[in-house]
Amino acid sequence: MSKAELGARGEALAALHLVDGGMELVDRNWRCRHGELDIVARDGAVMVFVEVKTRSGTGYGTPAESVTFAKQQRIRTLALAWLQERGSPWVELRFDVVAIVISYDGDPVISHRRGAF
Repeated sequence: MSKAELGARGEALAALHLVDGGMELVDRNWRCRHGELDIVARDGAVMVFVEVKTRSGTGYGTPAESVTFAKQQRIRTLALAWLQERGSPWVELRFDVVAIVISYDGDPVISHRRGAF
């Protein structure tokens, strides 16, 4: 499985996980000149910006560990751009990370960190 295929599979699993957990998907793979938001979802009245990280193992650390401070800042900037584009009123925001390990010989392991940053 290529890195792109691994990432796409992880995002699909994350979307299913969020929906199964009662969240409503609002947008996926939204792009602007600053980058891309993986998933935007609604959890009740809260708008949730979800970063999805997928790896085939933890030899280089967990997927969630790769969401650095710089990446968090970029996601915040993207979230503001997304909200501005939609003319969204002030809403409560949350930033989650869904970390997925898809090993080649086992079932995927999904970890959902609500309010990760």
